[in-house]
Amino acid sequence: MSDWKQRRERLQAMLQEQGLDGFLAVQNVDCYYLCGSMQSGFLFIPAKGDGVFYVRRSVSRAIQEADSAVFPLASLKELGKQMARDFPDLSFDSDLKMATTLDVLPVALYQKLQQSMSQVEWTDGSSMMKKLRMIKSEAEIASIRKAAKAVDTSLQDVLATFRPGWTEVELLANLERELRRHGHFGMMRMRGFNQELVVGMVGSGGEIAEPSFFDGPAGGSGLHPAFPQSASTTPIRRDEPLFIDVGCTIEGYVIDQTRTAVWGRLDSAMERAYLVSEDILRALEQLLKPGTPAEAVYFEALKLAEKAGLRSHFMGYGSEQVKFVGHGIGLEVDEWPVLAKGFKQPLEAGMVIAIEPKFTFPGQGVVGIENTYLITEQGFEKLTCSREGVWHIL
Repeated sequence: MSDWKQRRERLQAMLQEQGLDGFLAVQNVDCYYLCGSMQSGFLFIPAKGDGVFYVRRSVSRAIQEADSAVFPLASLKELGKQMARDFPDLSFDSDLKMATTLDVLPVALYQKLQQSMSQVEWTDGSSMMKKLRMIKSEAEIASIRKAAKAVDTSLQDVLATFRPGWTEVELLANLERELRRHGHFGMMRMRGFNQELVVGMVGSGGEIAEPSFFDGPAGGSGLHPAFPQSASTTPIRRDEPLFIDVGCTIEGYVIDQTRTAVWGRLDSAMERAYLVSEDILRALEQLLKPGTPAEAVYFEALKLAEKAGLRSHFMGYGSEQVKFVGHGIGLEVDEWPVLAKGFKQPLEAGMVIAIEPKFTFPGQGVVGIENTYLITEQGFEKLTCSREGVWHIL
């Protein structure tokens, strides 16, 4: 049985448990996760039986790719009638309970779906999809491992060729070039509304400590108010922390890692903060095992940052601090579980999680580390393969 079919069957078990008649996947990533094709359309999964991928464009491509039936979609207005003909056992002319992902569905499209299927009672299936995607298959994990190797090789090659005078964006551009050569898609998908990433957050000194709209401990000045994050045209200076938070997407799956580098030497305060970030990471690793509540990892990180006297700088500064220390990762950067207060979901074997204890010092820089881990039956496996410690360049 294919991974795609297993996922659909797991989703169907959720639908049956909640008394729902079906699930309509509307987002390209969710469609890909469930059938193996990311063409434009809607994937309907009934609570029982086989589903159908209704495709607007490209139908021929979807037929080649999808692990499900593919039917051309004439128009969104006619989708309800088309589904009623294709699924005669479902009562589309009476009350039908269906789920869809309201976290990513635009209101205008939702209203059109309501008009097309006026008798359907819609419910939010966002949490169902997020829970489904938390547990990774061997094929998914293999792709993340490939991405980890690509990041490590690219980072080593670029830092080995660093030259005085490089700007932040030159360093980022060189990293992106190497990553693309190793198979990186050129983007890292995010589910969060208005959240965007290209390669990652790269910057030095006070520039990278500038806050931004991005939900992370580092922001970055960016190149323009139209993209106010990550690298700027500021030259990288001696003895300033160089923050390199980059990812790589191979075969659709993302690795996320952060390393701290310096051209010269970090001052004692920055070096100590970096060493504390590693100490926190080592302590959190001890909690990475099935059964640990996700929020327990976050609370332990806060306790250790407080003990080190760095709580006010942990994961941002002041009102700009973010309220998590890690997140699930897979087809998107911001998957479940979230290592944050209120997320009581216990860790399970098969989850892949990025953990990122970092410290932000306004006007001075950001230091820290981030690794991606697989939760196993015995504990964890570190998927990130770049060496730890401060990277000294030149």
